[in-house]
Amino acid sequence: MSPLAASAVQSVDWLALAPTVLTAAVGLLVLVADLFLAEARKPLLGWVSVAGLAASGLLLLPLLDGDRATFCVREADAATRACSYTVDTFTLVIQFLVLGGALLTALLSVTALKDSARGLPEGEYWFLLLSSAAGAALLPASRDLATLVVALEVASLPAFALVGLRHGDRKSSEAALKFFLSSVTATAVTLMGISFLYATTGTLYLTEIADRVQHVDSQFHTLTQAGVVLTLIGFAFKTAAVPFHFWVPDTYVGAPLPIAAYLSVVGKAVGFTGLILVTVVALPSYADVWGPALAALAALTMTVGNVGALRQGVARAHSAVRLLAWSSVGQAGYLLVPIAAAAYADDSGEAGHAVGSTVAYALMYAAVNLGAFAVAALVGRAHARNRVADYRGLYATNPLTALLLAFFLLCLAGLPPGVIGLFAKVTVFSAVVDAGLGWLAVVMAVNVVIALFYYLKWTALLFRAPEGEPVRHPLPAPLTAALALTGIVGIALSGAPQLVLRFADTGLF
Repeated sequence: MSPLAASAVQSVDWLALAPTVLTAAVGLLVLVADLFLAEARKPLLGWVSVAGLAASGLLLLPLLDGDRATFCVREADAATRACSYTVDTFTLVIQFLVLGGALLTALLSVTALKDSARGLPEGEYWFLLLSSAAGAALLPASRDLATLVVALEVASLPAFALVGLRHGDRKSSEAALKFFLSSVTATAVTLMGISFLYATTGTLYLTEIADRVQHVDSQFHTLTQAGVVLTLIGFAFKTAAVPFHFWVPDTYVGAPLPIAAYLSVVGKAVGFTGLILVTVVALPSYADVWGPALAALAALTMTVGNVGALRQGVARAHSAVRLLAWSSVGQAGYLLVPIAAAAYADDSGEAGHAVGSTVAYALMYAAVNLGAFAVAALVGRAHARNRVADYRGLYATNPLTALLLAFFLLCLAGLPPGVIGLFAKVTVFSAVVDAGLGWLAVVMAVNVVIALFYYLKWTALLFRAPEGEPVRHPLPAPLTAALALTGIVGIALSGAPQLVLRFADTGLF
C-alpha cells in the first residue's frame, strides 16, 4: 500500500470517541422523537437527555487506563505522528467538567421547561443543548486547529439559538443577537490568526506547529506574531475576557436561566480549553508574546468583573443574575492567571503545573457556580424579577437552600467553610508567585478583597428577617437533584481538596 493510501486508511478508536458520539446521538434521537410524541409525553425527552448525558459521563471511566489517540498521520516513526483526537488526562478532566455541567444544566432545564408552559419548544431545546455539549466535549480532545475550530463552533452555534429560543421575548432576542455578533467576530478573528499560522508553518497539527514555528524564516516572523495575537484575541472573546466581555450581562439575563448557568461554566470551559491548547501546546516558543498579553488581560478582567458585580443594586431587576454574570467575568480573570504564568515556566513540566492550577480552579468554580444558579432558578420561580433583595429571609422559609447558597457564595469568595474555594485561590496565587509575577499577585489579592464585599453582602441578606409575608419555595425533584449534586460535590471537595488540587501538583501535560 502506498504511503498516501496508508495515511488515509486507518482504524478508528470508537471507545475514545464514545462520550462525544453518544451525546450527539442522543441529541439526534430526541429531535426525531419530538416529531412523534404527543404534547403530554414530551417531558420524557428531558429525562432521556439527562440519562444520555449521565451515560456519556460514565463512558469516560474506561478511558482512565491510559492515553489514546485516533485520526493520526501515519509516519515512519509512530511515536512522532500527529493526531487530530487525543484522550489524555487533560482531555478527560475537561470532558468530565463539560458533561457534568451539561447534566446539571439538563436537570435545571426539566423544571424550567415545565414552568414555561410550552414557551420553550422541548425537542429543539434538548437537541440544541446536547449538540452544544457534544461540541464542548470534542474540543479538549482536539489536537489540530481545524478540529479545534469545528468543535468550538459546534459548541457555540446551538448556544446562540438556546439564548434566543423564547419566542416573542424581546430580552431573549436582544441577548441572542449580542451573543451571536460577539461570537461571530471572535470566530472571524480566530480564523484569520489560524490562517496566518498555517501559512507560516504549513501544518494544522498543534504538536507540529510547536516544532515548525521555531524555524520560520525571519521574513515571516511578523506574520507569525500577528497570527498569535489574532488567535489570542479570538479566544479572549470566548472566555469573556475584558474588553471583550460586553455581551455577558445582557446575555445571561435574556437567556433561560439554565442556559445562563451553562454558558457560565461549560461555555467558559470551552474558551479556556482552546486557549490552553493554542498557547501551551502549539505556541510555547511564543510565550514572550502571549504571556504578558494574558497577564494584562487577567488583571483587567478580574478588576472590571468584580467592580461590575460590586455596582449591582440589590433592588434592580434581575440583579441576582447580573451579579452572577459580572462575578463570572471576575472569575475568568482568576482562571487566566495560571495560563499567563505558564508562559514564564522554565520547562513543560512547570507549564503543566500552571495549567493544572487553572483546571483545579475551573472544577471548583463549575460545581459551586452551578449550585448558585440552581438556587437562583428556585427563587426565580416565585420572583420573576429575580433581584438580590428577593433572597432576603430565605433561611426562614428554606433553611437548607439558604445554607447551600451561603456555602456556594463563600466558596466563590474563598472563605471557610468554602475550603475548596480558599485552596483553589491559594493554588492560583502559588502559580503566579512561582512565575515571578508579583504585581499580578497583588492585583489578584486586591480583587479577592473587593469580591468579599458583594459575596458577603448577599450571604448576610439570606439570614435577615424577611420583609412582608415570607414566600416558601417548593423544591421540584429535578431542582432538588441539581442542588444535592452541587452541594455534595462542593462539600466533598472542601473535605478532600486534594481530589482536584492534585492536578496543580502533578500537572496535566
